[in-house]
Formats: sequence, structure tokens, C-alpha cells
Amino acid sequence: MEKEMEDRVFALCIENKDCEDLEKRKIYRILSDDEASKEGYLRVIDESGEDYLYPQSYFVLIQLPREAQEALLVAR
Repeated sequence: MEKEMEDRVFALCIENKDCEDLEKRKIYRILSDDEASKEGYLRVIDESGEDYLYPQSYFVLIQLPREAQEALLVAR
């Protein structure tokens, strides 16, 4: 479980221009996507519950304690 939690990446949304499925000041789970990152995008699980690509500039990556990660994953 420890290793699994270390692999989880979260980001704070700071912009949502023209994106109905993002809320500013909300924390989202980020999925690994090296190709998207090279193009300046992040793969985000948004309000629809699906993962989509959004500009990296819309987010600030954050580190959360394990307890906070678990709470966010259960809330989905």
C-alpha cells in the first residue's frame, strides 16, 4: 500500500478557462502520461470522473500526506 500511495499525484486547479469539468481551487488526481507531458498537458480525472488532457498551466502539482490522498480517493 505504501508504494501505491507514493505513485499518486495530485494537483490544485488554478485555471479553468473554457473547461466545464474543472473547478478552480479544487484538487484533482493526475495520471501519468509522458507523451502528454512533453506537449505541455496533464492527464486529469475531472468532474466527469473520466480522464482528459488539460494544459499544465491550469494546475500546480502538490504533495499530500497519505491520509489526505486516501480521503480524496474515497470521496470520488
